[in-house]
Amino acid sequence: MTELEAKPGSEKFEVKEKFEIRYREILAERYDEFIEISKSYIRKGIRVNTLKISVADLIKRLEKKWNLVPVPWCKEGFWVDHKGKDDKKRYDIGNLLEHQQGYIYVQEPASMIPPIVLETKPGEVVLDMCAAPGSKSSQMAAMMKNKGILISNDSQMDRLTALSINMQRVGASNVLITHMSGHRFKKLELRFDKVLVDAPCSGTGTIRRSLKTLDTWGPNLVRKMAADQKQLAASGFEVLKPGGTMIYSTCTMEPEENEGVVNWLLEKYPDAKVEKIELNIKRSPAILEFGKEKYNPQVKECLRIWPQDNDSEGFFVAKIRKTE
Repeated sequence: MTELEAKPGSEKFEVKEKFEIRYREILAERYDEFIEISKSYIRKGIRVNTLKISVADLIKRLEKKWNLVPVPWCKEGFWVDHKGKDDKKRYDIGNLLEHQQGYIYVQEPASMIPPIVLETKPGEVVLDMCAAPGSKSSQMAAMMKNKGILISNDSQMDRLTALSINMQRVGASNVLITHMSGHRFKKLELRFDKVLVDAPCSGTGTIRRSLKTLDTWGPNLVRKMAADQKQLAASGFEVLKPGGTMIYSTCTMEPEENEGVVNWLLEKYPDAKVEKIELNIKRSPAILEFGKEKYNPQVKECLRIWPQDNDSEGFFVAKIRKTE
């Protein structure tokens, strides 16, 4: 892992007592490591948009002024930092012409995992249930080479503007943007080859991106999010074609919002099967037991990464197939 640089304001980093008790139970001797990295800057990541430019051509455009370190699990992904002499000056890659032209998408590398695991292909019919602001939808559109149909949905009207702008910027022409509650999809007669449910969550894997996550966290929030996530996951699974694949993912480290939701889905749907995720990434074991709950053994196939595993955000990904 690279040497950590503390964020401004990290000296005021305060952890609620209930948070510390919970996460010491989950992490044991790795708890201090988790807190240390949560106080540090997160490396800037980009993904090359192959709808508009090749990876090789993008590297040629940026390599004189930017260091590009390949992301092991995404061939279009790179960690980037400026080669400027003044190491303390922070350059915003979002101001680059290449970004405005849609050649790159500024995206945290852990966020690139769900579309890669879902393996969307040209010609498929795909649903991104919680799509805004569009990082994963734009990634899937590129994987589909703009062939097939990608429905990018979000329930929050104020987030649709960013979603629409980003889809236009990257040249995603096979995308239909919709505005509805994710729970409502199961009431429709639509059926999809693949579904991504990147669910809203408590976000404890993203503390290093926003220390405010610690302020908003609480057991009641976790319970509320888990209840909503179960309904989203159920809706996504029900609109999946037999033989199809659904990805359920979050950027939280909470067992109730991750393994607990997958366990609930397996109990509700006998035709749901968790598949092993093969990926070139450092991972931590899935949680099979938390509190009074013991989860289905299939849950061990889920991908759980803590921020300290890859010097990234924390992320959880489950690959679920609907058996025929």
